[in-house]
Amino acid sequence: MNVTPGSMQPSTEFGRPESGFRRRLYDVIFGIHTPAGRGFDVALISIIVISVLAVMLDSVTAIHSACGNWFDTAEWVFTIIFTIEYVARLCCVQQPVRYARSFFGIVDVLAVLPSYLQLVLPGINVLVDVRVLRLLRVFRVLRLGKFVAEFGSLGRALNASKHKIFVFLFFVVIVVLVMGTLMYVIEGPNNGFTSIPMCVYWSITTMTTVGFGDITPVTDAGRFIASIMMLLGWGTLAVPTGIVGAEFTADRLTHRGKSRSCIDCGSIEREDAANYCRKCGTAFEVPEE
Repeated sequence: MNVTPGSMQPSTEFGRPESGFRRRLYDVIFGIHTPAGRGFDVALISIIVISVLAVMLDSVTAIHSACGNWFDTAEWVFTIIFTIEYVARLCCVQQPVRYARSFFGIVDVLAVLPSYLQLVLPGINVLVDVRVLRLLRVFRVLRLGKFVAEFGSLGRALNASKHKIFVFLFFVVIVVLVMGTLMYVIEGPNNGFTSIPMCVYWSITTMTTVGFGDITPVTDAGRFIASIMMLLGWGTLAVPTGIVGAEFTADRLTHRGKSRSCIDCGSIEREDAANYCRKCGTAFEVPEE
C-alpha cells in the first residue's frame, strides 16, 4: 500500500522535526529539491571553494607577506560562517549526536577546529613552520562531497571492486618485495642499494614509472631487472583503472532509468516498489494516476 508524503512518515536519517522553525530550518539546510535548499547549497559550496582558495594563496610566502592580515580576517569570517552552519545543523535534527559522529559531521568540525586551536595554543605556529593548522583547512573541500550525488555511484563501484583491488595490491606488494630483495643482492650497498627497504622504495618508483633517479642500477643484471619492472609498470597502472571502470559502467547500466532521488538526503533509490528512502526514511512522492 502506498503512503502519501507526510502520513505515518518515519524519521529521517538524523531525525526531521515534525513542524515549527526547526522543520523549516531543516528543509533549507538538508533539503535539495526546494528553491531555498538549492540556494543554500550553492551559497555554501561557493563559500567552501573561496575559503579553500584563500588557504592555498595564503601558503604562498610572497602573498602572505603582502596580504596576511586580509587572509586572517577572511579566515575568521569563514570560520564563523561554518560554525553557525554546523550549530544550525545540530539544532534542526532530532539526533544531533548521530550527525556529529557521521562522516560529514566530523568533516564539519575539522573545517573550523584549526582556527580555534590557534586560540588555545597560540605558540603552535612557532613549533610548526609549515603552518599545519592553516593547511588543515583545505580539508573543507571534502564537504563538497555531500552535494554530489554521483559520489554514490563511484562509492558503489569501489565497494564492488574492493576484493579484486585487494588481490591486485597484494600481487604488487609481492612483486616489489621480491624484486627489491633481488636488487639488494645484485647491486648491494656500494651502488646505493643500502638496505632492503631502500630497494623496495626503488622498486615502487620504478614500477609506477616515476623514476626519481636518486638510485640507479649499475650492473647488467640490475638493469635487466629494472627493465622488467618498467614493463610491469605499464600493465600495473591500467589494472585498477579497468577494475573500477568496469564496475562503474555496470552500476550505471544496472540502475539506468530505475532510480528516484530522495527529496531530503538526495540518495538514489533503486527499487520501484519502495515507498520510503532506504537511507533516511523519507516517503517518496506518489505519482498521480
